[in-house]
This record gives sequence, C-alpha cells and structure tokens, in this order.
Amino acid sequence: MSQDPYQHYQSLQFKRHPNGVLELIMGAGANKSGLSTADHRMHQELADVWREIDRDAQTRAVVIRGEGKGFSGGGDLSLVEDMADDFTVRARVWREARDLVYNVINCSKPIVSAMHGPAVGAGLVAGLLADISIAAKTARIIDGHTRLGVAAGDHAAIVWPLLCGMAKAKYYLLLCEPVTGEEAERIGLVSLTVDEADLLPKAFEVADKLARGSSTAIRWTKYALNNWLRSAGPAFDASLALEFMGFSGPDVREGLASLRDRRAPDFGGDAPF
Repeated sequence: MSQDPYQHYQSLQFKRHPNGVLELIMGAGANKSGLSTADHRMHQELADVWREIDRDAQTRAVVIRGEGKGFSGGGDLSLVEDMADDFTVRARVWREARDLVYNVINCSKPIVSAMHGPAVGAGLVAGLLADISIAAKTARIIDGHTRLGVAAGDHAAIVWPLLCGMAKAKYYLLLCEPVTGEEAERIGLVSLTVDEADLLPKAFEVADKLARGSSTAIRWTKYALNNWLRSAGPAFDASLALEFMGFSGPDVREGLASLRDRRAPDFGGDAPF
C-alpha cells in the first residue's frame, strides 16, 4: 500500500469517502473559541495541501469544512502579532497567502466547501475560491481585514468583484460587514445555501456527483473557467502586497489591541499619503 500523503499534516484532518471523495477538515483543536483558527502551522498547511491533493491519484473531488462551531475563525492573534513584529515571519506568511490562493485555483480536482457559522480568514479563502461553495443559511461570512487595520488582500480583490459585483464587494470589504449565507447566495457570493442540518449531506451529494463525472471534462472546464481568476492575478498581487505593507504599520497594532480588549478600534488620523 502506498504511503499516506497526508500523514505529516497536524492541523488538518482527512477522511476518504467512496468514489474518490476526500473530506478535508480544518481542526479546531484546543481553541477555546471552538473555531478553526489559522496559526503558524495551519496557515502553512492550508497553503500546501492543494498541491498534495492535485497529485493524489485516489482523490477525484474534495469537501472542505471546519470543525466545531464554524467554518473558520480567522488568523490566530499570536500569528498576527508575529507578522507585525518580525519581517521574516511577514515575508513567509505573505508567500503562504499567495500560494494558498493560486494553489486552490490551480488544483485540478473539483473542490466543494461547506461553510457554517463564522467563515473568516484563511479558511474563507478556500471557502469562496472553491468550485462549488455551499453555505448554511445562518453562516456569517466576514472579511475582517480593514477591521484589523490592513488592506483586504488574500482572496478579496481576485474573486469578490467577480462573484457579487464591485458595488457589493466594496460595501462588504470596506466596512467589514458580515454576510449571512442567505444574503451571500442572493448576491452571488456563494453557489448555494441550505439549512445547516442539510449542509454536509448536500456538500457530499455534490462532491459525489463531481467524482462520478468525467474527470477530464470537469477538470478542464475548471481550468478554463479559472482563467477569469488568473486574469485578475495582478489585482490580487497588488492587494496582497498592500495588505502585508499594512502589517508593518501602526493601524494593525491598534486593530490587534482592540481585538484582544474586545472593543472597537480607534485608528484616528489620516493616512500618511
């Protein structure tokens, strides 16, 4: 029997299902919030795993979900603090953030996301870039970058305007307003919404149908359609550079302090440009 390609992953869990469906679970671990948060390890693994899946001959479709109370809880605050303090960490996480987006886009296997509860941060990148995104009606999708004091990088510039239009993208990204699952479907941000009890059954139903289909037809259709995202690569690269420039500035420190203190941030003043 061949070696398990996922045995070295610690923050992500994997289960194989019939017909080549792979379940990828972002683990909540010992997190007191009961949410999967992207610490140093998970951020790296979530960026790398899509290359592994692309090479995995046993996998024909993927379901990605979060463990616990929600899909994903955003970046671990200690990781954010390390990024603000250490250029080497910042440069490494920038590369991982870039790779996460491009690796999901370039993974040949169809990806289905099943989002419930809060969906924030690195997990949300995979959730919204998935080929079929399914959200519980009560899910709360939040891009929290400007609340933290940095530009909305990650996946925001590359996919939100394409999915829901520029006006809605600016409204939600600039204001950090939460989007319910129902509203996300209405504006085209996700493929489908269902009651939370039906979320995983529906996700596996869709993944099984993809896995049973023509792998060449489905993968090549995905590749062709994702050229829309590749064409937005320069906008994404600029947004990510601006986001990570923000991690070296003062606003992110106030954003981080306000999150730790559970209060509204007081950024004050105007930008120095």
